[in-house]
Amino acid sequence: MVGKELSGGKEDLRVMATERDVASAPFPGFSPGVEECWMDLDGARMRYLRTGSGPALILVHGLLGYSFSWRYTMPALAPYATVYAPDMMGAGFSDRAAGIDHSMRGTAQLLLRFISGLEISSFDLVGTSHGGAVAMMAAEECLSGKTGPHLRRLILVDPVNPYSAHGQWLAPFFGNPYGAVLFRLFVARTSFSYPYWHARMYGDRSRIPPGALEGYMAPLAKPGLFEHALSIVRTWTQDLRELEVTLPKLASVPTLLMWGSKDTAVDPSSAKPLAKYFPKSRLIVFPGVGHLPYEECPEEFNRALIEFLTHEKVPA
Repeated sequence: MVGKELSGGKEDLRVMATERDVASAPFPGFSPGVEECWMDLDGARMRYLRTGSGPALILVHGLLGYSFSWRYTMPALAPYATVYAPDMMGAGFSDRAAGIDHSMRGTAQLLLRFISGLEISSFDLVGTSHGGAVAMMAAEECLSGKTGPHLRRLILVDPVNPYSAHGQWLAPFFGNPYGAVLFRLFVARTSFSYPYWHARMYGDRSRIPPGALEGYMAPLAKPGLFEHALSIVRTWTQDLRELEVTLPKLASVPTLLMWGSKDTAVDPSSAKPLAKYFPKSRLIVFPGVGHLPYEECPEEFNRALIEFLTHEKVPA
């Protein structure tokens, strides 16, 4: 185990890293060479995975996801970048710490504190679903000069945004006290429903990777995951309003938008109104693919991401 203290203004961050091979991982899919690491933030431990070498690339998962989401992305990108995939605080195997601001803005600020703790000067940022909204908030924080390293490019994968009708009533419903009670009673306690909700994330259920459901259920062994999700949706409507105000400030950021054409979580039709705020953007739509293109069509997804980052054509 290796430890080092980083001076971070008013506080110190302690970073500890350990390495293990795929055989001992609690979920399938990671290749040897992926390191499991931990960072202490305000006394709570944040877990992240790291692999590769080169320019820093940060991967931010979505709601109820964690670094497991990127198990096909990390090995493919390792030859081109140093890839970091955090379990955001409260998610995955990171601590379920009390008192953390889980609004989109608060999560973005925590993400940037994590990135500053990595001691990198610049980075590319990938965000998916709720993590995409967080990534846009983090981009605005970087552009304002408020904090941290330089953001080079932004990659948004089926990102939550103000122009998608999907989820505009469901998330706020579960965020109110009555909806939260129903969620705890009928979703969190009914494990037989998990395969149904998980399968809805894919455009073609025959392309659900082996072990995917088991991998996403693994963090349930650590209590508090659903309470973390409820704390996120509690501020959903307010967060989307703030995001809409934030978007005009992001025009200077080179951006890649990627969407599955059969996404049932974030409406693909919202891509075009969102893209108007990113004049330096490119939109790629994966036909027949759902909300998780990095799992459902990983080769095509990774190829598009590598070409955007390297400006070089990758053979099919």
